[in-house]
Amino acid sequence: MDGLRQASAATGEARRPVQLDQASVGRLSRMDAMQQQSMAAAQEARRQARGRALEAAIRRIESDEFGWCDLCGEFIGEKRLDVDPTLTRCVGCAR
Repeated sequence: MDGLRQASAATGEARRPVQLDQASVGRLSRMDAMQQQSMAAAQEARRQARGRALEAAIRRIESDEFGWCDLCGEFIGEKRLDVDPTLTRCVGCAR
């Protein structure tokens, strides 16, 4: 979680609005800057979603609901949870 927060803080500058001096910077440079900004925003959105999923997994662990499928109530499976502890559905329900 701390790693996600540090990465989020480090990319804050890249997500700020693009402001370029059009007299000295060409249209392609502005488009490149806007694309980089968009990619940084998408990366931050993924990072925040992962953080929320990890926090939810921690809450499930604390409430003894961790490892049980939200839909059918069956155990998700240890190997599946080893790959991604944020999963909330068994293989059958995930399909």
